[in-house]
Amino acid sequence: MATPALTEPQKKHLRRLAHPRRVIVQSGNAGLSDAVLKEVELALGAHELVKLRVVMDDRKARDAAIATACVTLGAALVQRIGHVATLYRPNPDKKEDRIVLP
Repeated sequence: MATPALTEPQKKHLRRLAHPRRVIVQSGNAGLSDAVLKEVELALGAHELVKLRVVMDDRKARDAAIATACVTLGAALVQRIGHVATLYRPNPDKKEDRIVLP
């Protein structure tokens, strides 16, 4: 899957939409396992914009895991604050409540 390229105004719009949302998926101590990635895949299909909490102590390992998840899922990283990453992937099959980018 190709990762969508987002402009800075689009990222700003998505950050604004993501702010009140809660974390939908949280990884365990093992990091981003196949089961966690499957849950994120389902959440992205349903919501398009998802907050993911990655529980890892090492910052570089956490950044690498988030980058790998983005590539694997075909999602764009909107922002990362601490352990929480916000991912976006448009769903062309979704009929209602689609996120419209500026």
